Amino acid sequence: MNTARKLFYYNGGFLRQKRVRRILSLAGYELTLGLPDRGDMVAVWGQSPNQYRGQWIAKKRKAGLLRVEDAFLRSVQPGRAGDPPLGLILDRSGCHFDASYPCDLENILRHDPLKDTDLLCCAEQTIMRIRDNHISKYNAFETTQSPPAPGYVLVIDQTFGDAALRASGAGKAEFKAMLAAARREHPDANIIIKSHAETILGHRRGYFSAADATDTIRLLATPISPWQLFDGAIAVYTMSSQMGFEAILAGHTPHVFGQPFYAGWGLSKDRKPITGRTRILSRAQLFAAAMILYPIWYDPYRDRLCALEDVLDTLEAQSRAWRDDHRGWVACGMRLWKRPHLQSIFGRSKRIIFQNNLAKARHTSTRHQRNLMVWASGHQDLAFPATRIEDGFLRSRGLGATLTPPLSLVADRLGIYYDPRAPSQLEQMIGDTVTLRPDQKARAERLRQQVIGAGLTKYNAGQTAAEITGTRRILVPGQVEDDASILTAAGDIKTNLALLTAVRRANPDAIILYKPHPDVEARLRLGAVPDRDTAASADRVLTNTDPGTLLTQIDEVWTMTSLLGFEALLRNKRVVTYGAPFYAGWGLTHDLGRPPTRRVARPDLLGLLYATLIAYPRYFDPVTRLPCPVEVVVDRLNESAPARHSPINRALSKLQGLCASRAAFWR
Repeated sequence: MNTARKLFYYNGGFLRQKRVRRILSLAGYELTLGLPDRGDMVAVWGQSPNQYRGQWIAKKRKAGLLRVEDAFLRSVQPGRAGDPPLGLILDRSGCHFDASYPCDLENILRHDPLKDTDLLCCAEQTIMRIRDNHISKYNAFETTQSPPAPGYVLVIDQTFGDAALRASGAGKAEFKAMLAAARREHPDANIIIKSHAETILGHRRGYFSAADATDTIRLLATPISPWQLFDGAIAVYTMSSQMGFEAILAGHTPHVFGQPFYAGWGLSKDRKPITGRTRILSRAQLFAAAMILYPIWYDPYRDRLCALEDVLDTLEAQSRAWRDDHRGWVACGMRLWKRPHLQSIFGRSKRIIFQNNLAKARHTSTRHQRNLMVWASGHQDLAFPATRIEDGFLRSRGLGATLTPPLSLVADRLGIYYDPRAPSQLEQMIGDTVTLRPDQKARAERLRQQVIGAGLTKYNAGQTAAEITGTRRILVPGQVEDDASILTAAGDIKTNLALLTAVRRANPDAIILYKPHPDVEARLRLGAVPDRDTAASADRVLTNTDPGTLLTQIDEVWTMTSLLGFEALLRNKRVVTYGAPFYAGWGLTHDLGRPPTRRVARPDLLGLLYATLIAYPRYFDPVTRLPCPVEVVVDRLNESAPARHSPINRALSKLQGLCASRAAFWR
């Protein structure tokens, strides 16, 4: 039975914007053309110039009016640049930016107790998360840009003729007066005028321009994080910009010259007080109302309405992708079969330029002011900066050696995670997770349970493990013996046979379970151990076995550098390392090798997981073709069947097997 409420519209934008239509549908509205009856609803977009058609018809037909607006966290790029919204405001009373009559948000702020402890705790934690991750309404800015020298006054520009400014009765004269007030009240400070994101992109003009710049006034018309600007500001001046709301979240008490939703609650210095707003609120109460209770949020991966936390997951993933990729990439040494997948993941802003010659790639990178990427295992020692690319830790359902495309990749500007000879970004991230925020710990634990519950590992291939009985069951994972992690981090033991022999010598009474690497099993890479040698050291050889189902039945993992050691840690198994994998040296493993002495931090397991699976990799959703958070890839891997390969892929895989000793040719 269709219980959707009819929502009539007379604005072509509702017809063109598929995302808006979908969110309204999920919220229980059926967009409809025609004339409404009593009790139906009419949709208008905020206070757009054509709102009057909808208003007139709603009044004439005695229908309700629903004002639709973008939510306060919208997207990476503005709508005029093509990005659809991640949330909407559906207001039956008014517009949040028009204080002439109360809207739904103002009614919440006036009348809701806003005293729920869990709600306010969630609000405080989410404010910290938004600040730490530089999330704003629009997010097409870099976080590595240096802000102006601290001690300035921040004056926020807005787009010319915006509906929010019309509602506040603000125009060019009012903006000039605001700038004059900032100069008068801070005569010894420099003034930074921050241009609007749409002005920077050339979509709409603002009220200030380069003509307003002087020796002490600077027009900042480049994308930069608002949170960086707030850190260095001694005062913030705004007419009605959402950045004024963000300034409150950053700890400022902004000077507000218009009448936005966040004015009048004791958190701003209001030059145009609003009648009826007499309540004093905390910033957590303001945030809870405006960001949690008021909007509806959308999950584009699962096509459903969602919580604010899910939108932050989305924005963090998509903003990171834009910040990494918007300058464009030159990629060197990438195999032909990998290029379409790299293009999908890293080429959304600008298509990747592929080169085979490193010198030419470096020249192209410099000439076009693009970043340079290389496949890490093919370029281990570089004398110049480059970003190293490798498969992520929740890669796929199927092997890379069989040309299964990855759902996660890592892009490391410092080094690469498996090579302990130099620091990597992952190593830095692990060190930084000694103190996680409560929401980060909660997310890491949820992810750990999801990964364990779904039995996920890197490749998610093989048959369910048969039952293994006995006490002290030690899993010894085989590795590819010419793999870069063995060549750079294995230590004294560098072969699978030497590993098996050492583990048996150290554990004569244990049950030793040897699992060959799947690439070696498929005869695609080096590392096979003769049967007579495995029989001498291992009680069982587990071929074509899914590690996810195997890890639940063992007690310990002894390894050189295998990722199975990390996967065992997630399941609270004892892990002994002979080499120096990325997860060794932090106090979570028993290390018989020589991890770098610089690993002095002592994160807990959730810190290691957060850095390794949440913060470090890039994830790609094969369904929506969008950058995504790790939880989406967990869902996709949990839903999907093993990849089925075309005859061409199978032939190429066999050719790779024939060339296993020449892996550099095809890797």
